[in-house]
Amino acid sequence: MKKAVGLVMASVLAVGSIAGCSSGAGTKETDKGSAPAASKGPLKFSISFPTTTGDGYGQKQPDLSKEKWVQRLNKLTNTELDVRLIQREKMSVLFAGNDIPDVLGSLDLPTGKDMAGSVEAGVFQPLDDLIKQYAPTLYKNVPKAAWDSVTYNGKIYGIPDYLTNPSRRATYIRTDLLQKTGLQAPKTIDDFLNVMRAFKKLGVENPYQMRENFKYADTVLGAFDVLPYKDQFEKQGDQIVPKFFDVENMQKALQTMKTMYDEGLIPKDFATISSTDYSKNINAGKAGMWSANLSGGLSGFRTNITAVDPNAKIDAIPSPTGPEGKGGYFMYSPMVRTFYINKSVDKEKAIGIMKYFEWMQTDDAAKFFSLGVEGENYTVKDGKISYKAPANKDEKDEEGWRSTLWVGQDSTYNKLQLEQSKDGQDTLKAFETILSKEGLGGIGYYPDLKAFSKYPDLTPQGDTGPKLIIDHMVKMVYGKEPITDWPKVIEEYKQKGGNDIIKEATERYNKKDGVSIFSNQK
Repeated sequence: MKKAVGLVMASVLAVGSIAGCSSGAGTKETDKGSAPAASKGPLKFSISFPTTTGDGYGQKQPDLSKEKWVQRLNKLTNTELDVRLIQREKMSVLFAGNDIPDVLGSLDLPTGKDMAGSVEAGVFQPLDDLIKQYAPTLYKNVPKAAWDSVTYNGKIYGIPDYLTNPSRRATYIRTDLLQKTGLQAPKTIDDFLNVMRAFKKLGVENPYQMRENFKYADTVLGAFDVLPYKDQFEKQGDQIVPKFFDVENMQKALQTMKTMYDEGLIPKDFATISSTDYSKNINAGKAGMWSANLSGGLSGFRTNITAVDPNAKIDAIPSPTGPEGKGGYFMYSPMVRTFYINKSVDKEKAIGIMKYFEWMQTDDAAKFFSLGVEGENYTVKDGKISYKAPANKDEKDEEGWRSTLWVGQDSTYNKLQLEQSKDGQDTLKAFETILSKEGLGGIGYYPDLKAFSKYPDLTPQGDTGPKLIIDHMVKMVYGKEPITDWPKVIEEYKQKGGNDIIKEATERYNKKDGVSIFSNQK
């Protein structure tokens, strides 16, 4: 697996830069960075950051441009930032009012719904030449798949936060319970079933914690490589089809889950368990195995579960494999956030903004955004960093806000923070030894297939399968429909618009038109 390159790359800003700073930048409150070679004062520009919540650290600030971390960032980079937060659901209002900042942060692709056709309409400028000339380290560090995802009509339109390892989710297990069973960690689906059965004998309420729509509950689907998600198409004959067209493996996966349901190895109401209840059950110590994101998840589960059961031990383990030796979960999109530069920004300012993005790839930036200020948030003794981790929710929110300001970062994990604790070190080890070796690749399309907009019930939503498919899956696990009817489900999918989806997917694949092949990068 590739390392978090953004955390180890040295500063390469040899030219006079808006972000030119000394080797100690970000380490002391008094550091002020270096002025540009042709000093004209700080570079002023407005920048917005996307959010999905209306109640975070940033929203509580009376004036974000005067917030302390923004002010410190200004000193480090010789900038004067006008910072805004925009909730994702209010993006359309921003475009309607034509109140677009110099740099717009978005959680969506150039042609995505959030962007409301703005890229196609010429609201933002292509960045290829600027990136290659003024942000060469950034250009090198961002994976090609991430650049491809923010490209429209052959031009790069966004600076992405990116993933160098798109395998993000892990299988978790209560190691203390496993030890009581006398069994080894499951390696195959058969082992997986046997461990759950042993957990049930111990009195574990939910040997495997399921939740609605099979979301974060798709261990079995991954083992049989039939995830019904957005970037999980595959070639079947001369067509590109969703993976759930694999009738044999889909039926085996459904039968495995029906066995889990019939034997009481998953909650009887799994189809209606919300994300909140899913988390509550796990943190209350009611689950034996489950799936969740690895980054941040391991330490969180250990903290929460041991609070109710001091003897609990929680670990991430290799996901059980199916008949083809596959296991794990879907690969995430290589783009996490994207920042677009307004077409109205003149060339000189655009160059300065690009140099600002380039600084984000340096060690100085990594220390600042990850650890804060030396002497306040961390100390260094004999070359060893000691980080003062947040002690409460408010401090945790503030830490998250500081990281939010990091533009164009490798979002795989925060290496510097994780290195500071045993849980973090275990997380890094799991990324290296487990997630780098598992996960399900597939074919995806950026921009989305146009046919998706015509058939909402056939359209996957990221890591949630199409409604038509999920509805049938639930009925089959509950025994309300025979699993052997899966070929009929495929025919229904085709007749209700799936043929159009397959036709477009195949044509674009053959033309190599906006096609992304998702795979683990080792």
